[in-house]
Amino acid sequence: MKARFCFGLALGFTGLVGALALVIGHGSVLAINGFSDNQELPLPLTAPIANSGASFIVRGLEPSVRVDQQGTVYVSSIRGVPGGVDLHRYYAAADGQPGMGGAYPFKYEGQPDNCGIFNAQQGGCANNHLDPFGLGLGGGDVDIAVNYPSRGVPNLALVSLTLAPGITGTHSTDQGNTFSTPNPVVALIPGDDRQWIDGINALNVYLNYHDAPTFNIEVQRSNDGGETYLNGFAEAIDPQTFPAAGGVPASNSANVAGQIKVDRSSCPSRGNLYQIFVAPDSANENLSGGALRSVYVGVSTDVKVGLPVFTFTDFKVFPGPAGAQNQGAENLFPALAVDDFGFVYAVWSDNSNILFSSSSDQGTTWTTPIQLNSGTTIGNANVFPWVAADGNGHVGIVWFGDDRPGNSNDRGALEPGHPPSQGAACNSGTSCMQGWAQWNVYYAESVNGHDATPFFFQSVISDHVIHRGTLSTGGLGGGADRSLADLFQVAFDPRHFANVAFSDDHKVNTGVGPDNGPDNPTSRRLIRANFTHQLMATAGSVVTTGSCAGSPPPPPLGAEKITGVGQIPSQKPGLSANFGFVAKNDPPNASLSYHDDGATGGSIDVHSSNVTVPTVTFSGNCATFKGSAKLNQKPGYNYNVNTCDGDPAAGKDTFFISVSGPNFSYSNGGFITSGNIQIHQQ
Repeated sequence: MKARFCFGLALGFTGLVGALALVIGHGSVLAINGFSDNQELPLPLTAPIANSGASFIVRGLEPSVRVDQQGTVYVSSIRGVPGGVDLHRYYAAADGQPGMGGAYPFKYEGQPDNCGIFNAQQGGCANNHLDPFGLGLGGGDVDIAVNYPSRGVPNLALVSLTLAPGITGTHSTDQGNTFSTPNPVVALIPGDDRQWIDGINALNVYLNYHDAPTFNIEVQRSNDGGETYLNGFAEAIDPQTFPAAGGVPASNSANVAGQIKVDRSSCPSRGNLYQIFVAPDSANENLSGGALRSVYVGVSTDVKVGLPVFTFTDFKVFPGPAGAQNQGAENLFPALAVDDFGFVYAVWSDNSNILFSSSSDQGTTWTTPIQLNSGTTIGNANVFPWVAADGNGHVGIVWFGDDRPGNSNDRGALEPGHPPSQGAACNSGTSCMQGWAQWNVYYAESVNGHDATPFFFQSVISDHVIHRGTLSTGGLGGGADRSLADLFQVAFDPRHFANVAFSDDHKVNTGVGPDNGPDNPTSRRLIRANFTHQLMATAGSVVTTGSCAGSPPPPPLGAEKITGVGQIPSQKPGLSANFGFVAKNDPPNASLSYHDDGATGGSIDVHSSNVTVPTVTFSGNCATFKGSAKLNQKPGYNYNVNTCDGDPAAGKDTFFISVSGPNFSYSNGGFITSGNIQIHQQ
């Protein structure tokens, strides 16, 4: 009862905020529940395909938003493969002060993943020399990340999806004005899906994505700001969880992955990695095509050691009720954030409720989820949540919510008078959209997010209806309206204010057509990224002092771990083979990378795979671990490693490896020629 009373107060106060006049920059503007006027980020209507006489219709979908420590705002959106992605930037010192309504004068920065089908005469491209045929190097998905250097301009990293060969990466060191040459093969494993990135320090960026063969969540580290991702590797679904969440066999339900997040606090947890995903609750459910009803978070703490590999341990945030709707496959995406004191927050949707949980011990245990949305949103469709966090317990969550009960995919409930087909004419007349579900952008903010009973202040932050009808939450396989794609995002700026970018199709695309009237579903909609930013605090003062999040429980007695990085002689005289590994026995887990350019029969690249639980045994200062592997990015192989922590001063550390698989066998080893191997007694 107490929580409900608080929400009522919040909603009542929201109406008051909407009538306040605020003074920012020059002049007076009317706040929309504490946010600026919504502004459309402009793009050309069409993009000609080079010398063909045909054009693609330009869209602005799934916008990513980040704000760096200097207050620079970046928004990137996709057009779809092969159209590439677009970037808008606002930096006050260069781009000017906000206009009426708080609107930022964004600068269009072109298409960082290459020109794609948008030629230079239409407004310029960040890069064009790799793509003389006018085919984009990306545009399927986009994500951006900013870094946090001790001084100077923060790096901006960007990744864009092509499916084949995979993920394109690039980065900018001058606030988006220029970018490095796009690298279309930053993913170690080709054939990828839904990549995300996050940054820490001056140039460290973490990338996660699904690999098609196993549907594990691959994680790679970049030490060069996002130009390459060759400095660290792991799989976020650990071997114990893989049977419940993996994609082997291909008929499994598998998982949906959210964005990876790195802890940037000044606490002992700094550098931890967190990966949220949704999957079936058990191996049996996964094998039988069961619902993705449970929420998991993978946690890596050994990533901070800086080895070429690291491991994740997965924890279940929420075991969804049996028979529940798919938490992820039909309700994209789960989202996660870490505040400045190491507290971790997770949000997801069951299509009607926006659910929230927090962890105060670095992702090990989680609070019982609460329903976050309140007031008139209860019982309606609420989808696409995203979360940002900073300070000590400051949390901001956005989502799309409609005005009536019913699943967001249900055309019968949300699109009355319309057949179940995208773009079809009304059953009668030409204005059936007048009776369709109306969608807005919601924002809920808390300044005590990790308390046992957090208080959230909810408001509507769109100043118009952004969409009418259904919203598909089934991804590419969805049958409802996918006009707004699958997600939108929120990010805090240095003042602890929220910056929100979202797709919008409330206008008719009169420049392209057909234009059969604003309420006619046969009219083509103009799909663009929109932006709004917070002008005033709505939930109270943000706390920036206090204690760090707690530590996870210590490893069990008798647990052992061994780590190593270095070189041994290659099979070919005069060359060296590189290795890196982490292996532990309780629970068994191992991560391995090995590369030998001088291998008999050609260069080999070996990475461990979590499709099976590895065997890890210790004897004195030596360990043996073996498990599944990918050889030259192909699954179906096995590795066996024996390694010893000898006297480093005497060069006595040893590393031996064998790899076997279909028509393949390799072995090598001996005293290491550089590096170190170390036993860790837990």
